[in-house]
Order: sequence, then structure tokens, then C-alpha cells
Amino acid sequence: MQKNNLSQWDKENLRQVIINSPKQFAEGFQLAKNVNLKKQKSTAVCISGMGGSSLPADLVRVYIDQLYEFNQENNFPLEIIQNKSYELPAKTLKHCLHIFASYSGNTEETLSALDKAMVLKLPIVGLTHGGKLKEICSKNNIPCIIVPPVSQPRYATGYFFAIILQILHNLKLIEDKSKEINLLAEKLAKIVLTLETPGKNLAQKLIGKTPIIYTTDKYKAVALIWKIKINENAKTPCFWNYYPELNHNEMVGYTLPQGKFHIITLLDPTDNSRILKRMKITTSLLKTKNIETTFFKMPGKNLFLKLFSTLLFGDWVSYYLALSYKQDPTPVDMVEELKKSLK
Repeated sequence: MQKNNLSQWDKENLRQVIINSPKQFAEGFQLAKNVNLKKQKSTAVCISGMGGSSLPADLVRVYIDQLYEFNQENNFPLEIIQNKSYELPAKTLKHCLHIFASYSGNTEETLSALDKAMVLKLPIVGLTHGGKLKEICSKNNIPCIIVPPVSQPRYATGYFFAIILQILHNLKLIEDKSKEINLLAEKLAKIVLTLETPGKNLAQKLIGKTPIIYTTDKYKAVALIWKIKINENAKTPCFWNYYPELNHNEMVGYTLPQGKFHIITLLDPTDNSRILKRMKITTSLLKTKNIETTFFKMPGKNLFLKLFSTLLFGDWVSYYLALSYKQDPTPVDMVEELKKSLK
């Protein structure tokens, strides 16, 4: 598909970044393959990061949890902990590997947590494109993996995801999944353009409305990333929740809706039958309040494809919504203004 007549707003060619994104996985595995890490008895991994640098941690947790689900023979003990704070969670101070992820290398919350980990002499790995994080790791002989340049941290997800999995494999905490994922990433590369037109069409339905992303507890990380991409690309509010929890509270709020909403439900056809029934009934109830729902059936027969093909679709939706609003989808000026004010 050729760029449309609104592509003048895409000044940094984010469209091509989306198209190229499936290539990041293979390169990410290679970047971390030869990183030497001291063997340790870790029962948990804490990934400290904010914003776009934190997104892959959500996906790693979902992937690993499902990878070892119901597999009693492995007796898999590894816990993935996310840290989005200036401090370190108390439960991560023993038998825990710490990964500090900041694409810019200057995220103050992440650097603050890193400083505390260094004082406590905890096992550390840095993950960055540069900045202070790279300098600190170099000065203190801390293993650090340098991520290739991208337009924004939220579009380094493939790199971060693969690098983290490779680090865990290097430490013998998980089995090697690089070959399998690289083959699946090739499939992603083949379908990325097939999702563009459907994404553009859905974006047209969202103009002038507040998107609400719904899915299940299993895929709530995907819904969160959709919300973030719409916030940062289209520069407009977006919210998310998940079944069945939203049936016990949030849906009541639509009794008196105070705005125009459009719900996007990310549906895995293989999910719990009661969840699928809840989705159908909830959609009918909301329709009586003039709230439309669009269902997106997650493609693919395995978790990786479901996760990342759904995320690619969300990229296209947020991209074309940005162009419809005559916004350059790449920069996040308000975030930069906040950072300047904090200094």
C-alpha cells in the first residue's frame, strides 16, 4: 500500500518503522547471545523500566507464564517482576537478577533504582541505547547490551523482548526459544502489510471518539500497549480494562456515559467459553447505550503470533488515527516538556 495523502504528517516515516519491526527479534537475540553473565541462583527477574522501555517486560511475563503453564514436569520457578518506581521491590533483594531497561539511558526512575541495586551489590544487566545508563555500566564493569537506534522507545519492543529472553537463556533460567521465535517473526513480516488496511478502516471509526480497549486477563498487557500507542501516536485519550473484572464495576459507568466511546475487544477464539459469552452479552448491553464495539480476533495458532500480530494491528490503528488528526505520530512533545520542567 502506498502512503495516503495525509502522509505529510508522518515526518519520521513511522510507517516504515512498523513494517520493519518484525526484523528486530533476530537481531535482538544476536545482540545478547554472547553476553557473559555470572551464574547465580535466581528464582526471579526484576525488570526496571518506564514508558516504552517497560512494554517488553509485560510481554515477556505473558510469554513465559504461558510457556510453562500446566507443565508440572518443569516445575518452573522463575518469577518476572516489573518495577516502575524510583525504589526496588523488597522481594527482589535476594535471589533476583535485575535488568535495568532505558532506551534513552537517562530515565530518572530507572537510574535511581539502579543506584540502589549497585549499593546493595545485586546482580545487574543494563539494556539501553546510550546515555547515563551506558556510562554507569561501562564505569562499573556491568554487563550492558546496546539497543540499535529507533524512532521512539515504544518501537524497540522486538529488540527488548528478544534480548531479555536471550539473557534468561544465557543464565539457564529458560530454554532457548530463539530459532522458534525467529521463524515466527518471519511470518509476522509476511502479514504486517495485510493488517494495514483493516487498521486504517478501524481508525476511521474512532475519529472523534475515545477508544476503550478490552480483552481478557491473559492479554491485558496487549491492551495496555494498544492504549499507550494510541496515546502517544494519535495524541488522544484511550483507556483499557479486561474481562471478567470489568463486568463487576466498569461497565456500570456506561449507564450515564459522559462522552463518545468506541470499544475495541481483542478476542482469542480459544479463550474460556464463559469469557466469550460475557463479551457477547456486554456488547449487547452497551449497544443499548449507543456504544459500538469492534471485535478483533487474534490471528495465529500460538501465543507469540497472537501477541505480536495483535500489536501490529494496533500500530496501524494508532498510526492512521494520528494521520486523521493531522498529527505526526512519532514525537511525544508533552513528555519532553515534562522532563525539561523536572530538571
